[in-house]
Amino acid sequence: MRFRVPELSPCGAIARRHDPDRFFCALFAPAEKREALFTLIAFNHEIARAREAAHNPMIALIRLTWWREAVEEAVAGRPARQHEVAAPLHAAIRDGTLDAEGLIAMAEAREAEMDEEGIPTTAALHAYLRGTAGGFAVVAGRLLGAPPALLPALQQGGALYGLAGLLRAVPVLAGQGRCLLPAELIAPEEVVAAPEAAAPVIRQLAAAAPPAPSLRGLPRSAVAAALPLTLARRDLRRLARGREVRRGLGDRLAVLFAAQMPSR
Repeated sequence: MRFRVPELSPCGAIARRHDPDRFFCALFAPAEKREALFTLIAFNHEIARAREAAHNPMIALIRLTWWREAVEEAVAGRPARQHEVAAPLHAAIRDGTLDAEGLIAMAEAREAEMDEEGIPTTAALHAYLRGTAGGFAVVAGRLLGAPPALLPALQQGGALYGLAGLLRAVPVLAGQGRCLLPAELIAPEEVVAAPEAAAPVIRQLAAAAPPAPSLRGLPRSAVAAALPLTLARRDLRRLARGREVRRGLGDRLAVLFAAQMPSR
């Protein structure tokens, strides 16, 4: 199966450039829902980069507040903010395509990144992942018409994708002076100083990841919300063995195969 995307909207271009995994998965969504999914990916990118783009946690919190207020203003019927993501986000909220409450929850979950002491425990890490990547999966599921009873499973699958992504990003985050690994397992300053010191913790967290959820009964129209779980399973297996994760043809074929199979 080949997908032709001759021209992308600004949100589509942001999704493809900054979140190629979710962008690829979004191509399996119904055509009429795809642009809203690109908008969700772009919104997630904006709130995810709040801490990276800010010089200190306070400025990052201001950026998150800006996005939360943009969502709230759309709900209130106020004019859209002049921004390449905020404007289509406003439209998608106004027409009921994107769930405003879920978007706000995603932004609020990012506040855990602003704590200069880091994430204290493994339990806190998993709570953070359920709110961020898990929250993304829930909003995507609602957008694509997933049954409400399956939203917790989508959240769990999204959290697993978030865990794999966080573990893969340890060296990059360390280069930014950041660490999101649980402080109970390793001191954040140790990881920032020498990212390779985190290797045993990465293997431990990947091996002890929560089980993948059952998504039996997920309609085909909503499968794109679950496809990142396919990548998460593959990534976590590699990480648990201490192997480097590099995207390749096998990953794309796995997603393609999962998109064609009945949900399990």
